[in-house]
Amino acid sequence: MKPQRSLEVGTGLFVLLGFAALFFLTTQLPGSGLQFRAESGYRVTAKFDNIGDLKAGSPVSMAGVRVGRVEGVAFDPNDYRAVVTLRIDAQYDRIPDDSDASVQTQGLLGGKYIGIGPGGSDSFLKDGGQIEFTQPAIVLESLVNKFFANFASKGSDGKDAQSQPAEAEGK
Repeated sequence: MKPQRSLEVGTGLFVLLGFAALFFLTTQLPGSGLQFRAESGYRVTAKFDNIGDLKAGSPVSMAGVRVGRVEGVAFDPNDYRAVVTLRIDAQYDRIPDDSDASVQTQGLLGGKYIGIGPGGSDSFLKDGGQIEFTQPAIVLESLVNKFFANFASKGSDGKDAQSQPAEAEGK
C-alpha cells in the first residue's frame, strides 16, 4: 500500500509541476498581457502604413538583440496609420533619434516584431519621442496575389497577353 501511495503523490507533483511550467510559458508569450517583468525604460512611438499582425507584447530588437517590447497598437484616424507604442529598456538609452523602425517577421510563418536600424545622429531617443522613418510589414498574401496576377496576365507561351493581338494582326 505504501508504494502505491508514493507513486500517486509523485504523479500528482509531476502533473502540478507541468501545469506550473505551462502557466509560466504562456505568460511569457507576446500579447498575453500577463508578463511579470519590471516596467522600466522609456516609451517612443512610430507610425506605420501596415503592421500586419503585430501585437502588444511583441519584441523590439536592434541588431538581433531584444531592446524592448511593443506596448500598444492603435489607429490614428487623422492620417489613417497605425500608431505603435514601444517601450525601450532603460539600458538602451543611446539609440539615435534618426533611427528607422520596420515590421519584421520571425521566420517564414513566425510572428511579427519591430526591428530598429540605427541612425547617425548625435542626439538620442527620449521618453515620449517618435521614430519618424518607418517601413511597413511585408504581407505574404499580397506578394502571392501580385505574383499570380502577374502570372495570369501572361499568355501560355510566356508573352504578354496584351501584346498577342497586335502580333496576330501583323501576320
